[in-house]
Amino acid sequence: MSRRSVGSKSEGNSKLDKASVNSGESTEKNPVLVDTKRIEDYDETDSSESLHHIFAEPAVADYYRKVYEESEYECRELFDPELTWTKQEEKKILRKNDWNVTFWCFIMFTALNFDRYNISQALADDMLDDLNLTTNDFNVGRTINLVCFLSAELPSQLVSKKLGADIWIPAQMVIWSLIAVSQAAMTNKAGFYITRGLLGAAQGGFICDICLWMSYFYNGEEFGTRLSFFYISNPLTSALSSLLALPLLKISTSVLPEGWRWMFLLEGIGTLLIGLYSFFKMPPSVVHTKAWFRKKGWYTEREERILVNKVLRDDPTKGDMNNRQPVSLRELKKALLDYDMWPIYGIRILGDIGVSPAANYMTLTLRKLGFSTLKTNALNIPRNIITIFTMIGLSYLAEYFDERALALFTIPVWFLSCLFPLRYWPGAQVDVWGTYALLTVVLSAAPTWPISIAWCSVNSNSVRNRAVSAALVNMFSQAGGIIASNIYRQDDAPLYHRGNEQLIGIAFGTAGLCLFARFAYYPYRNKQKERAWNKLTKEEQELYSETTTDDGNKRIDFRFKY
Repeated sequence: MSRRSVGSKSEGNSKLDKASVNSGESTEKNPVLVDTKRIEDYDETDSSESLHHIFAEPAVADYYRKVYEESEYECRELFDPELTWTKQEEKKILRKNDWNVTFWCFIMFTALNFDRYNISQALADDMLDDLNLTTNDFNVGRTINLVCFLSAELPSQLVSKKLGADIWIPAQMVIWSLIAVSQAAMTNKAGFYITRGLLGAAQGGFICDICLWMSYFYNGEEFGTRLSFFYISNPLTSALSSLLALPLLKISTSVLPEGWRWMFLLEGIGTLLIGLYSFFKMPPSVVHTKAWFRKKGWYTEREERILVNKVLRDDPTKGDMNNRQPVSLRELKKALLDYDMWPIYGIRILGDIGVSPAANYMTLTLRKLGFSTLKTNALNIPRNIITIFTMIGLSYLAEYFDERALALFTIPVWFLSCLFPLRYWPGAQVDVWGTYALLTVVLSAAPTWPISIAWCSVNSNSVRNRAVSAALVNMFSQAGGIIASNIYRQDDAPLYHRGNEQLIGIAFGTAGLCLFARFAYYPYRNKQKERAWNKLTKEEQELYSETTTDDGNKRIDFRFKY
């Protein structure tokens, strides 16, 4: 009874569709697959999700009604298989969600990124010299930060599921903002290491927590697109951080003579204010937007019903846990051992290593090429602006063509086109503007973040798996960051030939894994499930749908997207 059983553009689903929906046997041979008339057959003002959906089959609706009751799903009272709505109503709700959910998540994420990325601007202001640190010391500090960030991912997600993201996320922001402010008082290597570690531990889990909260308000297609807008914060904040650093780094007083100290102090205070306001901005769920400080809420009663049913019809498993229900140790173990998610995790860790060393050393490289502090920060801006467009464009193409693995395949290909000249061109790190142009192009590639997280979400097929996979994919990302932080070493400077050779090998590995996932692994797994499903009679299919202990993406009526 997975939503992947209904017609889809994905080639991974095409055989299932051809065997049932397209052959006209969906309601005859297969009671789980529902009739899907073409949208053109209906009034153009009707939403397709309100006309044909998985709950149109009474047995399926009854099954999930029981699931929602047993899980005490917070929106269960609004579950209505017979509810219909118009496209205009749907668009109106979507606009409200984009403003209240996606935009505020973007603001919170931007606060996180300011406190993550301003270390680069501090480097341009000679922070290493002020603290008597070497580049290797900086690598160690970055590694400590990423290890702590990684270690906090899963515990943070479990706490979030217990307390609720609406409480835990603002609390996280307040905690790390105080640590960010304390960086202004660093005086030595120990202080640098301690603050890097504490900041990573406090920030870890924020991204997966906020992505899970966002998924409560969107269906799968909308969620993938919104993630790409959400992740605009990464390159945009990097650019804004460079711009904001221009005046902040000029501040000097007798108490705090260095500009980088003022930057940490003021940007940390900004995060604190956003974190405190977030306690009042984030509701627990669709049906809890009304409060004493928000009396009208976000939606009308009808809009609440539409949104709840729209989300559930897209993915019925979003109601198999309530938003205050923790993941048990047994469920955690099952999700950790979910081998069907491993190809995505592998792509994420290799893809995030990508050209990260070049990004981490961009400011130091530009300074060594002879650019001033102000010019170095300014020259970082163009590649971040370009990344916004490449990321949105690739995410859109991935959703439009329903091709996630091939979309991600283009990223290492982009890397390789620049890594070879960066390694073998004699003018690399010698020709000033040529090196800058090469670094700008390679660092303008679309990142893996939005596509990989949306891919994990759509292939999880349960709230439990989705909660854990959101944490795991970010843990693999941080692991990639740890590896990347130790590729460019001082004994390889300033040309980093050895490091760039390693990045070339990693890019080839990333490309190979993308092709393996697209043309081998997931098609094979879908064929396995299809064979098992087709062996069942109509009665056995009904019995399986109502009584199976298989859950998540292990159900044989589920099809992976790739």
